[in-house]
Amino acid sequence: MLHKFKLEETIMTNKQNQKAGDNSQQLQADKMIVHIGIDEKRAREIYQEMNLQVRRDYTQEALTIANSRVAEFENQLLPKMEAVDGALEAFADPSFQLLLVEAQKTAASTERPADYELLSELLIYRFQKGENRFTRAGISRAVEIVDEISDDALLGLTVFHSVSYFFPVSGDIQQGLDVLDNLFGKLFYDKLPTGKEWLDHLDILDAVRINSLGGLKKIQQFYPEMLVGYIEIGIEKESENYQKAIELITSNRLPQNILVEHALNKNFSRLNLSNKNQIDSLTLQHQIPINGNLVNVQAQLTEEQKNAIRAVYDLYKQDETVKQENIKVFMQEWDKRQNLKALREWWDSIGISIQLTSVGKVLAHSNAQRCDKSLPPLD
Repeated sequence: MLHKFKLEETIMTNKQNQKAGDNSQQLQADKMIVHIGIDEKRAREIYQEMNLQVRRDYTQEALTIANSRVAEFENQLLPKMEAVDGALEAFADPSFQLLLVEAQKTAASTERPADYELLSELLIYRFQKGENRFTRAGISRAVEIVDEISDDALLGLTVFHSVSYFFPVSGDIQQGLDVLDNLFGKLFYDKLPTGKEWLDHLDILDAVRINSLGGLKKIQQFYPEMLVGYIEIGIEKESENYQKAIELITSNRLPQNILVEHALNKNFSRLNLSNKNQIDSLTLQHQIPINGNLVNVQAQLTEEQKNAIRAVYDLYKQDETVKQENIKVFMQEWDKRQNLKALREWWDSIGISIQLTSVGKVLAHSNAQRCDKSLPPLD
């Protein structure tokens, strides 16, 4: 699985804590609180009402094509909105309705079937994160340019964003590399762009900012820094520090398999983590008897256990020569995977510094989620 460094989800609830069935109406006379439910049928009616504004912009000759494209967008959008808890209520929001009209205009203007799905992902994201005005502005602009961005520029933007945003959770090095290889295999739906034209195109569309004076870190530098837990040397087997590590693990009732053989250097053991920052989010699995059956229960680590793991980290050997050898072996494992090797060759050829704007981020992330439904939402 993949993760971001921070993922938060905030659910706003009504302090009145009123409940009603689906498609219901609630009325409270003394405080004049009115809740009107939006079901799938009403959402489609609103969609068509908004579409009336779009239809007036086309001649009779263009109307048939426009209607067909907008209908395809509707068939992509509505099932996704219905699948997200509370999302259909967005159809009653005036600002969402205005964005919906813009999305319908874009859908009518584009001949790419994938754009209808991409637009639907953007509107889902607008419901999820629309309370942030910076995010809202980025989404609005992204909706406007979906039909303008070229295929290769969208692909390059998506892959660039994914490199810096998605990282494997698994502490197992081989498994982590397989997860990344699988992700980029899904994202490489076409040939990756070359040259600089695609970057200029994204710059014109306000999706990226190009700094010709700077450069990108090569894959061989970037990923070892981000997945430092894979690269760090660890503790030499049967050494005094190794015995200290075992004592720390045992005395704090931690599972001994948290310390594993280093896949990049068999003479060392390492904590089974991709990054030291994972310690605070680790959980332990316990089996407890319930009604005669053993049930697995997840429990947070105590502060003492977290400190014990940090103490094990402090026992790691520090030797730059050995670390560089680990990086060398890591990249050999990297290049064994077809998609990761292709990613490395493409990324290392870019050569100039690129910064994604809020427009580029939401567009790239929505396209990545279009390719891989399991990806987490953008913060």
